[in-house]
Amino acid sequence: MSSFKNVSVVKKANIYYDGKVTSRTVEFNDGSVKTLGIMLPGDYTFGTNEAEIMEIMSGDLDIKLPNEEWKTLNTPETFEVPANASFDLKIRSVTDYCCSYIK
Repeated sequence: MSSFKNVSVVKKANIYYDGKVTSRTVEFNDGSVKTLGIMLPGDYTFGTNEAEIMEIMSGDLDIKLPNEEWKTLNTPETFEVPANASFDLKIRSVTDYCCSYIK
């Protein structure tokens, strides 16, 4: 899906790692939530409360999911992260992403 229709966007940005990772929250009529964001080069660790589907639209990066080895992603690519987990990213170029939260 390249665009979303009939959604609300939260104006306030989600800002992490001193502004090197930012996103905007998109709320859907059915109650589901996604974030659309950009990550600048750097090494990051993120934790999850809910399961997530991460869709990486563009960028050059490596990922380490729970109980897995480091892996280079060939964008566009999608991966899932379980609830109550953490994952590591090594971002080598500006990376465009969409995160869907699974309830």
